This record gives sequence, C-alpha cells and structure tokens, in this order.
Amino acid sequence: MQNDAPPAVQTGAGKTPAPTQATQLAELLSRMGEVASGAGRRDLLDRLTAARERVLDPRLRIVVVGPLKQGKSQFVNSLLGLDVCSVGDDETTAVPTMVAYAETERAELVVGEIGADPVHIDIPMADIHAVTPTDPRAEGREILRLEISVPSPLLKDGLVVIDTPGVGGHGNPHANSTLGLVTSADAVLVLSDSSQEFTEPEVAFLRQVVTLCPAVACLVTKTDLYPHWRRIVEADRGHLARQGIDVPLMPISSMLRSHALRLKDDSLDKEAGFPALYDFLRGVVQRADATTRKAVALDVRSVSEHLALALGSELAALRDPETAAAAVAGLQQARANAEDMQKRSSRWQQTLNDGITDLAADIDHDLRDRLRVITREAEEAVDGGDPGKDWPRIGEWLEDQIASAVGDNFVWAHERSLWLAETVARHFAETADAHIPAMNIANVDGVMDPVTSLGDLESGRMGITSKVLVGMRGSYGGVLMFGLITTMMGLALLNPISLGAGVLLGSKAYKDDKEARVLKRRADAKVAIRKFTDDVSFQVGKESKDRLRLVQRQLRDHFTDMADQTVRSVSDSLRAAQEAATGASSERAARTAELEQSLKKISALRSIAQKLDPEAVEAAEADKVVEAARADRTQIGTGS
Repeated sequence: MQNDAPPAVQTGAGKTPAPTQATQLAELLSRMGEVASGAGRRDLLDRLTAARERVLDPRLRIVVVGPLKQGKSQFVNSLLGLDVCSVGDDETTAVPTMVAYAETERAELVVGEIGADPVHIDIPMADIHAVTPTDPRAEGREILRLEISVPSPLLKDGLVVIDTPGVGGHGNPHANSTLGLVTSADAVLVLSDSSQEFTEPEVAFLRQVVTLCPAVACLVTKTDLYPHWRRIVEADRGHLARQGIDVPLMPISSMLRSHALRLKDDSLDKEAGFPALYDFLRGVVQRADATTRKAVALDVRSVSEHLALALGSELAALRDPETAAAAVAGLQQARANAEDMQKRSSRWQQTLNDGITDLAADIDHDLRDRLRVITREAEEAVDGGDPGKDWPRIGEWLEDQIASAVGDNFVWAHERSLWLAETVARHFAETADAHIPAMNIANVDGVMDPVTSLGDLESGRMGITSKVLVGMRGSYGGVLMFGLITTMMGLALLNPISLGAGVLLGSKAYKDDKEARVLKRRADAKVAIRKFTDDVSFQVGKESKDRLRLVQRQLRDHFTDMADQTVRSVSDSLRAAQEAATGASSERAARTAELEQSLKKISALRSIAQKLDPEAVEAAEADKVVEAARADRTQIGTGS
C-alpha cells in the first residue's frame, strides 16, 4: 500500500477544528459534572459522563452504497489513497467493510456469537481481499463485518468509511441489509456508474435512503470510461427532479483520482471530481459539529436547571428564614406535582406499550400486504407465459420488487418509531425537559440479513431425442389401431392411413405433453414464489419486532430516568430548604457562601451552553413570553 499523495489532494475533507471543539465540550461537561458530584447528584453525573464519552468519540460514519459493479470498492480505495477494498469484475464485496483510522495497519473479522458480544478475529492484511461470508476463520459463525484500521489522514479526525455489498440483481437481496446501516449513518454516498441513466429500482432505493438519512449525495462513477457521461448526468438530474429528490449529484472518476494521487496532480484530482465531494464531506462534518454542540448545550442546560433548583431553594431559605416557610410550601406543591408525574408513569408507559403493540401489528400487516400484491403480480406473470423460459427475468423482477417493498416497510417503521417517541414525550412536556433520545436502533452488528435466494426452476427445454420419444409414444397407439382396422380392408398394417393417424396422434400427444409440462412449471413457479415471499415475511417480520423491542427499551429507560431526575431534584430542593430554615445560624454564613459559589459556577456554565445553541435559548424565551401573555389573559378574564 502507498499513501504519498500531497495533503492538498488527500486530506481535502480534513476536519481541523474538531479536536479543539471536542476538548472544549468535554471540559465543559467535566466542570458541570464536578458541580453535580459536589451536590450529591450521581444520576446527573452519570448523564454528563455519558455525554462526555459521546463527545470524545466523534466518529462520523460515511456509508457507501449502490448496485452491483458500480465501482464502490474502487471509489473507497481512491478516496483513501489505499488498497483496502476488493476490486474486480464480479461481486467482490461480500460483507460490509469498515475502514477507520489507526497508527498501525490492522484487520479484524467481527463474527456473531450467540448469547454474547461479537468476537473479533485478527487476520493478516494480505488476506483482506479474500474474505467471504463462509470464511473458515469464522468457524461457521456469521461474519458481521470486516474492520480495517489504516493510517489515512482523511480518517484521522474521526471519519469512518463503510463499503457495503451491492444492492439489486438476481440472487443478491442486499438492499435490506444496507438500509440497516443507513439509519445510523452520518452521511450516505449512493453510487451509480455513467453507463446508463438511473433505473427505477435505483430511484426507489435512493428515495428510501434520503428518508432515513438527512445527508445523502449521489455519485456518478466511471466518467473516464464513458464519453457520454455528461448526458447521463443531466438525464439523472431530470429523474431526481421529477421524483422530488433533492440531493447533490456529482460525477467522479476513481481512476483519475488514483492517477492524481500517484502523480501528485491537483488539476487531475479536480477533473476527477473529488474536490466537490470534499466540500460535501466538510458540510457533513460541520453539521455533525453543530449537532454535537446542541446536544451538549441541552445536557448542560437541563442539568443546570436541576442543580439550580435545589441549591437556589436552599440559598433562598438561608438568606431569608422568615420566608422559608412560603418557599417550603411552594416546593411541597412542586414535589407533589413531580410525584404525580411519576405516579402517572403508568400513562406514558401505557402509551408506549400500546404504541409498540399497534406499531408491530401495523408494520407486519403492511409487509404482508405488500408481499401479497407482489405475489399476485408474479403469479399473473407466470400464468401469462412459460416460466421456464422467463424464470431469470421473473426472479430478478421479483427480488427487486421485494427489496423495494421491504425497504419501504423499513422506512415506514422508522418514521413511526420517531412519531411514537414524540407522542410519549408529550406526557412530560409540562413538568420536565421533554427531549427525545437519539434513537440509533441500527448498527453494523444488527443489520438485516439477506434472505435466501429464489429457488431454481427447470427451463423446460427438450432435446430432439426427447421430442421424438414423446411423439413415438403418442403415435404408437394410432398406427396400431388404424393399422388393424385397415387390415380388414386388405391393406398392410403400415399404410398411408395408419401412418397419417400416427402422425396426427403423435403431434397431439407432443402438444398435450408440452402443455402439461408448462402447467407443471407454472405450479412449481408459484410454489417457489410463495416460499420465497414466506421466507422474506418470516425473517423480516422477526427482525422488525426485534427492532421495535429495542425502541421500546430505549424510550422506557430514557423517560424513566427523566421522571426520576425531576422527582429527585424537587425532593432535594424541599429537603434543603427545610434544613436551611431550621439550621443553626452559625452554619448559615459558610453554607451561604458555598451555595453562592456553586450557583455562580452553574450560571457561568449555563451561559457557555447558551452560546453553543442560541436558537434553542431564543425559542425558550419566546415560549416564556407566550406563556406569560396567556396567563395575563387568563387573569383578566377571571377578574372580569
């Protein structure tokens, strides 16, 4: 492997400010964590610690997808300037390949282990191009992915590139598996070569990808091989515009990119189209940075509110003991409200349980309905001709239709899961910070496995010998019967009449046998189609239910923690205010100074968080103004 390209060509999508931002955000979370620890709020400290771990691991997944033989692996190699993915005329990428940064080269097979975490098996770098789903090193276990670590400058700042098996094509139903990766991707690059315009399955798959991931770009590859690539690109733009799909469309040439790296030629790299791709990746990095800042700002603001409630209540009681009783009464009411919210947990849990049950039933019904429609259309196609001759075409159409149907079902399930999360969050909107958790319900360890391929069907072709034998079996009875009759007329057994009858009956026997064979092939084809769709329904239905159970667990744990944190904050505030009201005066001064110092730290950290996400602060202030105006109108209406 070689990596001698100049930085201008190779690291155009570098993410220079990311380490600085990650360090600053981690420091902010650590400082707020110290305050939470000093206040004895272990639950808030755990929340900040988890947020800090996410900030310090800013990996961005770039998933490369597309049909078979579109140059995905060669594109990954040219993008990184390294030979890490298999390239060939056949389908060479058989398992997902994850390429990440490391100081030294290393390759690992990640295999599934029943009832345990995935197992990592080290393999030599020289063997990475020979990995197959049946690699003997897996010892019969399922190979989840191939992980390759290389010292690429492009990956140094946290980018992770995932090369996926090709989608589409007879016997290659990988589209379902790929969609499992798309939901957890930060960006998706959809490849299609410039030999022809987008096909209908490609546009359908692209529409699904755009629904699941907000950052998608379409790359038209192999522009060095096809001189008419500009017309293809314009035609593709037209297809996307008519379908309402708004994604960047960039023509690229991996071969020219490789030459640019070898020759260290920036102009050749520009002609290969990679600078535009780098601009897209920069945008992905910037959006990821903004998302991280907003998430940190939300965590810091939420924790600061919990801490300020307890510390502020205690400080108010220390400063003015005479009004402590009123403060305690208010906190008692707040605690009653919080405890009521916790008691009402059965409501949101019931909403969640009912929602998951209804969603599972709807998803299963939607999948079965889609597959029934496809099955009927396939059977109509079978009845319309000889399936033996058309079986490869029928099989390819069937697998494309099923892949599209399963993909649409997958997308709908994802959208309904987000809708369910928002519905449950409404139960907390009045009494808690009702934010929705990041629902990363798909990762490279849990992708949907491709189903078995459609069964084979005999072509129905007969050789000359078989045709002659069928005809002779049919003509034998005619020759014998009419020959015996004509012998009574003084003719020989074999005569023109008996031979003509033999030819006639032989032709009819051959025709009847041909029709019977066609009917049998039609029946066998329908059985194969139904078996295939049943296998799809069984496997995809099981995986959908598993994903929905994971959604249920994530939402249950998230909102349970949210309710517990709110009750804990109000209870601590009430306890602190009561202790401050009855405490000795000699201790109040020291405690007051300590509380003031803590509140100053919280205020300073909250100000920093507000600068990270000013839009959220403005929205919150606007909501407060609206609520105040609504309260004023209510008072005026009551007074009148």
